[in-house]
Amino acid sequence: MKISVIVPVYNEEKTVITVLKRLHETKPENIKYEVIVINDGSTDGSKDLLENNKNLVTSLIHNPRNSGKGYSVREALRVATGDYILFQDADLEYDPIEFKKFIKVCEQFDADVVIGSRFNFSDYTRSHNILNKIGNKILTLTFNIIYNTTFTDIYSCYLCYKTKLVDPDKLITKGFDQHAEILCKAVKEGKKFYEVPISYNGRSHEEGKKIKFYHFFSVIYRIILQKF
Repeated sequence: MKISVIVPVYNEEKTVITVLKRLHETKPENIKYEVIVINDGSTDGSKDLLENNKNLVTSLIHNPRNSGKGYSVREALRVATGDYILFQDADLEYDPIEFKKFIKVCEQFDADVVIGSRFNFSDYTRSHNILNKIGNKILTLTFNIIYNTTFTDIYSCYLCYKTKLVDPDKLITKGFDQHAEILCKAVKEGKKFYEVPISYNGRSHEEGKKIKFYHFFSVIYRIILQKF
């Protein structure tokens, strides 16, 4: 099995190399990773660090300017060749050691979509901002009702799906709502959906977390729109 690991980067000089090293340190021997990193016009030292550590990546893409996470992910998906797509943030909120759980489910059940849930706790989870948690709960409930699923955490970074389910050239979103667009398309095309518990060491906005509560509105709009 080959997994295309998509790593969007924007001003993550403190953690990005650690994340990439962690990916390789925790990779199961029988699995092949294709690590695709997209530097979205970072203004810190991320670009230089990535250029000096190309041995850690399969493909390295530099956006000439900051174009948004959705734009970056779409460009990475266009060059992905793995059987599955799995997203990894560059900020160490999520530990790649959890990948083995996704791989096990994909191999054992031929899963179409696997989501990592921060609410079905593994070893630990950091306490969330209450507005973010309420927003996530509402988004997840809305998604489950519309798409007839039983997920507990649709906006976890850890989304894994069969590459063939989503055509990147047909993605239209460029912001944080793109995660919802991808999940909606994958669920509409797939049949076997699973969820695995993951640990989570979330950051506060002061520590660099980029998603804001107001993104809730564009995401819920996208969830509803993609159904039709």
